Amino acid sequence: MDKNSFELKGIPTLRILNYQESIDFYTSYLGFTVDWEHRFGPEEPVYMQVSLHGLVLHLSENKRFDPGVIVFVDTKRIRYLHKTLYMRNQAVTPEVETTPWQTLQMEIEDPAGNLLRFNETVVE
Repeated sequence: MDKNSFELKGIPTLRILNYQESIDFYTSYLGFTVDWEHRFGPEEPVYMQVSLHGLVLHLSENKRFDPGVIVFVDTKRIRYLHKTLYMRNQAVTPEVETTPWQTLQMEIEDPAGNLLRFNETVVE
């Protein structure tokens, strides 16, 4: 890397309201791996990192974070992602839709009301 340039990498922190529901959603349904968890004490809120195919998210029970965040996820092979999720849980997997701006998009809400917006740019 050029000494006069820099790199940026964002990792959003999402509020979770129920630890077990969130673990089930992110690991069992979406397929994330829990990279690490931290608590300052046994009764303290969890702060954790999950990851899946290069997407890294921080999840926290800390009340200083508000639920209802939207995370835009640039996605490749969204239909394969949809098929994978559909096989895990048909009842909660939304369809992939074509947006008015000609991308493919699938929005999935987590148990705390955070929205993961998977989006694939269609190349013609």
